[in-house]
Order: sequence, then C-alpha cells, then structure tokens
Amino acid sequence: MSVLAAPGFDLQPSAQQVITPQNYITNFNFLNQYLPDTYEKEFERYGNRTIASFLRMVGAEMPTNSDLIKWAEQGRLHTKYTNVTTAIAAGAQTEALYTINDVFNPLLTVGTTGPTRAAIRVGQSVMMSDNTPGSTLTNKGVVRTAPGGTDSLGVVLAANQFEVSYYEANQVIPAAAVCSVFIYGSEFAKGTAGMSGSLEAQDFFFENKPIILKDSYTVNGSDMAQIGWVEISGEDGVNGYLWYMKSEHDTRLRFEDYMETAMIEAVPAQVGSGASALIGNGTGVANTPTGAGSEGIFFVVNNRGNVWGGGNPVALSGFDSMIQRLDKQGAIEENVIFVNRQFSFDMDDMLAAQNSYGAGGSSYGLFDNDKEMALNLGFTGFRRGYDFYKSDWKYLNDPTMRGGLVAGTVNGLLVPAGSTSVYDQILGKNAKRPFLHVRYRASESEDRRYKTWITGSAGGARTSNVDQMEVNFLSERAVCTLGANNFFLFQN
Repeated sequence: MSVLAAPGFDLQPSAQQVITPQNYITNFNFLNQYLPDTYEKEFERYGNRTIASFLRMVGAEMPTNSDLIKWAEQGRLHTKYTNVTTAIAAGAQTEALYTINDVFNPLLTVGTTGPTRAAIRVGQSVMMSDNTPGSTLTNKGVVRTAPGGTDSLGVVLAANQFEVSYYEANQVIPAAAVCSVFIYGSEFAKGTAGMSGSLEAQDFFFENKPIILKDSYTVNGSDMAQIGWVEISGEDGVNGYLWYMKSEHDTRLRFEDYMETAMIEAVPAQVGSGASALIGNGTGVANTPTGAGSEGIFFVVNNRGNVWGGGNPVALSGFDSMIQRLDKQGAIEENVIFVNRQFSFDMDDMLAAQNSYGAGGSSYGLFDNDKEMALNLGFTGFRRGYDFYKSDWKYLNDPTMRGGLVAGTVNGLLVPAGSTSVYDQILGKNAKRPFLHVRYRASESEDRRYKTWITGSAGGARTSNVDQMEVNFLSERAVCTLGANNFFLFQN
C-alpha cells in the first residue's frame, strides 16, 4: 500500500467576478483551504451535536483505497472459563475431573495442524470458584491431566476436560455446580520436564465496508441571480473572487449530518433482504465488497459491546455497575458519554446528590465547598474509578431524528478516548488506531471524503443543455468501531 497523497482542493479564484465551476465554494472547501483555524472553530460549535465533528477535530478520519476494511483485535492475555462443571461430589477428594462447557477462548492448538483443545496444560495451577450467588466455595489445584491427555487409568480425556490434583485435602465444589476456572501460575517437581505445548495469541478479526452517500441541490438558470461573492487573499499569493449560492447552504448542512448519522445508524443487509437485492449483489452477505449496508456504531455496540437497558443509571449504584463492567474490559482511563437531554439531567442530579449536607440538602462537596460554583449543576466531567466527560448530543434530542421515539430509543453512548493497537491487514502490521474513527475512500487520483461539483448549463457549467445548475455531493466512507467491548449503549 502506497502512501496516499494529501487531499487537495479544486478552488481556483478568478481575477474578476466571473461565474465558473472552479470558483464556486462550499463552506467545507473554503474553510479548509483558506481558513483552517476557522474550520476547526466551526466544528467545535457543532461538537455537541455530532460525533463526526468530534472525530474530525481529533483527526480520527483516515483514507483507505479498499472496498473492504479489515483489522484484528487481540484477545485476552490470560485464560479463564466461566461454565465449568464436575461430576465428583464434595468431600475427601484429592483429585477431580472437570468439564468446560463454554467456548474455548483461548484455544490450544496441538502442533501446526492438530486438534484444538481448551488452553489448560499439565503443571498449571488453577482456581475453581463456585458461581452460585452468595457461595464462598473455592478450590485450588495443579493440572495433572490436560485436555486430550491420558489419565492415570488410561482414559483419554475429551478436548474440553482436564483433571486436577487439589492443594486442599478436601473438595468443596459440589457435583454439578457451575464454577469458573482461571489459571494463576504453575508448579513442577524438581528435575521434571518443562511445560508442554504453547499458546498462540488469539486474534479476533473484524471488517467493514464503506457506503456511498449522495445528495444534490438544483436551481434553474433564471434564479441564479441570488448569488454572493467573496474576495479572498491567500497566503500563497493567490487572490481573486469566489462565489456561492445562499440556498445551497441547507442542502450541504443536511448532507454533512447524513455523513454522520449514516455512520451511526448503518446496518448490514441480511440474507434475502430487499436492500441486498437493490444495492448489493443479491446475496445479502454482510460486509462483502459488493453487499449492501455497513456496520454502524449502534449496530456494532449492540452486537459486540455493552448495552444498558431499562432506563438510565440514575443512582450511583447503577453507575458503579457500569464501571465494574468496564473493569472487566479494557479499563480505559478516559471516556466520553454522549447523552440526550434527559440522561444529562439524570447524571447531573446523581452527582449533585453526593456529599449533601444541611437542612436544604445543598451539595457543595464536588466543588471544593464553593457555594457559588455549586449553583452550576451542569456537570461536564467527573471521576469515578475512571474519568468521564459528558457531552450533550443533539441528535438524540432532535424531533426529526432520534428525539421522541418510542421504540428504539437511545439515551446515550459511551466512547472510550484514545487509541488501541490492532493488526491492520492492509498494512500488514500492528498499528495504533482511535477506538472510533472514519475511513473514507481515497487514492492518489480520487479523494471521496467529501466531493462537491457542478453540472448543468448554468453557474459556469457546460455539461448539459438543461437550463439549471446542480450542485452534487458525494462521500464514500465507513466507521470503524475498535474494541467495542469498551463501549456502552444506553437504551430504554
């Protein structure tokens, strides 16, 4: 993969006020080319409304020249199984046979082409913990027979079975009880051979495909009088005039919102669906280069992330439950929660209720006991195990979009800040990537991040005999949600 050229701009100011397609401006191109500082400030203005603008500000947009974006995420480092049973009753037992009933993750591969087995090896020390609520029953032991091995009686164990010798004189885990087992070390007798077998780091492979978004604005030649002129003086010495259509503004803003909302709401077309037949190759296979649809943020978090249902966590205990879930994932230090108005109020009320004192229940503790500061109850950031930053997301409030829905209501989205390491299959190496970023289609000759062009016979265009000017918009993009297990979706 070659290094992609930096996106260029097609704006060419004219010495006189002459209407041409080359000196027609959209806000996007003009601010990028001539006022980059203003461009960033503009998107800060809309930062509370959109995730896409937030991503652009932090530089989380990257080019791709492929129909299919692939990456690999590393699995867990340590081995733990959570659905394990034994048929041996509690009592004066020195050893016991355990059966793993959940998915092997990670896997132990015997040889290069051999069978896959549970990743438990002879000599490893393990802990068994009863999963029954309120139970205090645990045992520890050393693995004496690994999955697929032969025990002392000559019985070959299945790929999901292992045998332990207890450190305790008695087994306390009852027969048929579901328990969790994790490896915490190993122990060998003097003069024995080393560990048998090895573990390969398990990767999880994901992919997504870009979708093509389009829109247009049309005005007839007679109404083209409603134009405005801008005189510019570029740092590169290029001076002249650019022109724009005032009425095209709404179409452009609407398209920029769709560039965002499509990345949020997109779903892959299912097998046999109408969208698959209309847009894709008719197979409906998700994420094939010619298939319909894409994996948007909500879809990914619903399927591979964390979902909070039944209303917002309005009490600190509920919020703590969410934090405990994050502890079991990547434990990302900083997180941004994009919320609707009600969730924002709920979080403010939850935090304001802490450290209350006095007859009126006034809360100043979170503000270093500053009474004046305590009057501002619009919390934007706080620390509870991790750092959380709250941002109002107008998309969830907009009555023409997600606001006011009965079914399918989304109250908020927690997005981990920073980046994670993934294996980029296009680059063929590990790379740092933001947890949430957009990949747009681009090559050295074609940049499809955000295209605008003019067709027709008015406005300086000479492409048809129709007395009109048509401003066309196009973007080809996909969103990549990395480490979805660190995201939280809040639903009713």
